[in-house]
Amino acid sequence: MKSFSLKLLKSSNCKVRSGFLFPLAFCVLSVAFYIPMHSPLPVSAQATDARQAEGDRLMKQGLQQYKTGQLRAALNSWQQALQIYRALKNRQGEGWALGFLGFAYDSLGNNAKAIEYREQSLALAREIKDRQLEGAALGTLEDAYRSLGNYAKVIEYSQQRLAITRELKDRQGEGAVLGTLGDAYRSLGHYAKAIEYAQQSLAIARELKDRQGEGAALGNLGFAYLSLNNYAKAIEYTQQSLTIARELKDRKREDLALDILGMAYRSLGNYAKVIEYAQQSLAIARELKDRQGEGKALGILGSAYHFLNNSAKVIEYSQQLLAIARELKDREREGWALGSLGIAYRSLSDYAKAIEYAQQSLVIARELKDRKGEGVALGILGDAYRSLGNYAKVIEYLQQRLAIARELKDRHIERLALANLGDAYYSVGNSAKAIEYGQQTLAIAREIKDPQSEGVALGNLGLAYRSV
Repeated sequence: MKSFSLKLLKSSNCKVRSGFLFPLAFCVLSVAFYIPMHSPLPVSAQATDARQAEGDRLMKQGLQQYKTGQLRAALNSWQQALQIYRALKNRQGEGWALGFLGFAYDSLGNNAKAIEYREQSLALAREIKDRQLEGAALGTLEDAYRSLGNYAKVIEYSQQRLAITRELKDRQGEGAVLGTLGDAYRSLGHYAKAIEYAQQSLAIARELKDRQGEGAALGNLGFAYLSLNNYAKAIEYTQQSLTIARELKDRKREDLALDILGMAYRSLGNYAKVIEYAQQSLAIARELKDRQGEGKALGILGSAYHFLNNSAKVIEYSQQLLAIARELKDREREGWALGSLGIAYRSLSDYAKAIEYAQQSLVIARELKDRKGEGVALGILGDAYRSLGNYAKVIEYLQQRLAIARELKDRHIERLALANLGDAYYSVGNSAKAIEYGQQTLAIAREIKDPQSEGVALGNLGLAYRSV
């Protein structure tokens, strides 16, 4: 007789939708414990039943502690429950306790321990042939490996879980796994597979009239088509996902849809739309007191206004981003904000400010070994010193930028650095060096089929040769 069982709540806060928009962990933890009533038992059996009840109580207690952020307390409750179930040889209870311990360790940042406990839960489920527990264990392992970016493992476990959901005729679970598979394949760049699985997930969600699942599948499709540069399809599916998110008052999913729409319109060069969606995303982040999300939206707004040549707005949003990045000790985002400020002040001809912010950005980029960010900071410094007529500094910084561009195999930046170096050498009267860099600039312009840059390079070479 099984005195311990779990059932997923059928309420709106527990519709399992792993993958693109809804982490599986939150759904699996939205559980209710059902302990059947028993008839009077002999004294020895009553003692066993009391221990069983204590184990079940500890499991429920751990769940409440986990939900309120008391992670260490939840860990302790589930460890005690595990000991009781093992003493009672309650293998099913042991399997669930192991799985929940995996969640606790995952939330505490100990991925190795989280995976260890989830693997034990999976092994036990297979030993006792409990397909529901096996499916739950596979789902938590998917989530763990997705957090680690190991999408091959996500696919491996998802395929196994998909077979279980189909065997159990769990259509909602099947739709969730299909969503996870689609997201994993998209992350690996297999967009046709991603779309295939997302379409299957969408069909199931619509069959079940599962609006939350439908929104997730539409979001997955939007993201996949965005990755394929099919912006019309990306916008079409994401707009539908956004409509459902607003209908369900799901602010997090709404924010994700706004992000995809913003990325699509940015690729189309429609910065007015990018700003519109980023402003909505910023409002959601502030409503949810999500400082990371607020910083993300501010960064997008600063970038969009940069393309619209509105340096005052770039500075406004970048200063706000800088404050949040420093509050969160997010060095990467701090570097971006400083770089944006450097570019904006350079555009306003405030070269002292541009150099000040670019130097700070350069320090962070080197600290983080961010070669691309380092190159951007060096470019800002080179441009600022050129405007000040300090060509020795221009050459110093652009030589470093050129080396990074070659390391990263970025031919466009390499061409730009060579062109600016040629201009700097021409300005100090070194025509030989100007010709050397001009010839290299011309070769790259022709290689990347940039006729405008080719024409500029030919013109600069003509000036340099005339000065020889």
